[in-house]
Amino acid sequence: MLAVCVLALALVVASSAVVALVRSPHRADGTGTGDTATSARHWVNTWSAMPQLTEPHNMPPAPFTGDRAVLVDTTLRQTVRVTTGGDRLRLRFSNAFGGSALPLTAVRVALPLDGRAGVGAIEPGTSRPVTFSGRRSTTVPVGAQVVSDPLDFALRPGTNLTVTAYLAEGQASLALTSHPGSRTTSYLVHGDHAEDADLSGATPTDHWYLLSDVEVLSRPAATAVAVLGDSLTDGRGSTTNGNNRWPDQLFDRLQRQPGTRHIAVVNQAAGGNRVLNDGLGPNALARLDRDVLAHSAVGQLIVFEGVNDLGTAEATPAAQQRVAADLIAGYEQIIVRAHAQGIRVYGATLLPFGGNTPYDDAAGHREAARQTVNAWIRGSGRFDAVLDFDRAVRDPAEPSRLLPGLHDGDWLHLNPEGYRLLAEAVPARLFRRG
Repeated sequence: MLAVCVLALALVVASSAVVALVRSPHRADGTGTGDTATSARHWVNTWSAMPQLTEPHNMPPAPFTGDRAVLVDTTLRQTVRVTTGGDRLRLRFSNAFGGSALPLTAVRVALPLDGRAGVGAIEPGTSRPVTFSGRRSTTVPVGAQVVSDPLDFALRPGTNLTVTAYLAEGQASLALTSHPGSRTTSYLVHGDHAEDADLSGATPTDHWYLLSDVEVLSRPAATAVAVLGDSLTDGRGSTTNGNNRWPDQLFDRLQRQPGTRHIAVVNQAAGGNRVLNDGLGPNALARLDRDVLAHSAVGQLIVFEGVNDLGTAEATPAAQQRVAADLIAGYEQIIVRAHAQGIRVYGATLLPFGGNTPYDDAAGHREAARQTVNAWIRGSGRFDAVLDFDRAVRDPAEPSRLLPGLHDGDWLHLNPEGYRLLAEAVPARLFRRG
């Protein structure tokens, strides 16, 4: 009888321990909440900018770039537009291309004045300090990134967020990590003004520096679609501070439908980027792990890249046949690697560039290569779905060219209306639950 009682007591103790473990209110990653319905929430990447090595003409303007260091005793204020929302956030800062360690003295988040993008002022009372392993400052090693501690800060879908960083020492190198094609205005001022409500007298610059990601703790259904692309996805031809690149407009469209409101859109594009060879930033095959596979909650990937590979290859039959074949092989590699992580991959056809200097060639060899690549995207069955962007914006009367009213003047990049048509060409059913 005594043995039975001891056994019963042990079972009660064990059961209590299991319940306590399940109901534990805190976890190191900030996801523990104390009830089953919300403990399944997870981190979702809600905004991103592809890290690049900053070219000399895109460095911070004088006097914020010196002879041997950059951003010394400088406050940097930037706005970014998140996609899906959440009630907790964390930031990622990248030193992927830095030539020295990156010391961040203080970082704060806030809501921008009137909720606008590209403003140097914040809404009073919304500023909050960001910590790293419990500390107000951190140092990002060369080639690395740092993830902040989770911070209680509610963000609605489509909200603009202000991130302010102060660097007392700056970075002791002229190799700086940035995303030049921000199409969003940032602000620089000397001294520690991280807590200031308005950076009066600050120097504006249309680039993002150092900040690479914003993540939110979101509901279980929330996932992200990442976009691997070049300047057509980075938004050349879109409106500065307008957030009307085609991924922005895709997100807006998905938000209007209840069945797709759980989708975050993560823009991993850069002007001049290529699939096969480095250009402005590492080639897509080299950056796939960093920019897509390592990101939180990515469930789908859109591949819309390759026009720069065709346009920079020699305009001869042999060279264009070779680059088309290599592009197709590159797409297959992306598909295989993404599928290994459970990510569905959607291929977008390449847009026409007839009339563009220097990509259009009189003999039409690059156009022939584009047709070869697009035929494979449409017909190979290798992608999980096809987005026929070419069909959405080409001129039916002259299919090697864009419709005249949709480009920004160079017959290659689109205007906001052209980007709207790309967003409309993405079937919403690809993202619906169930």
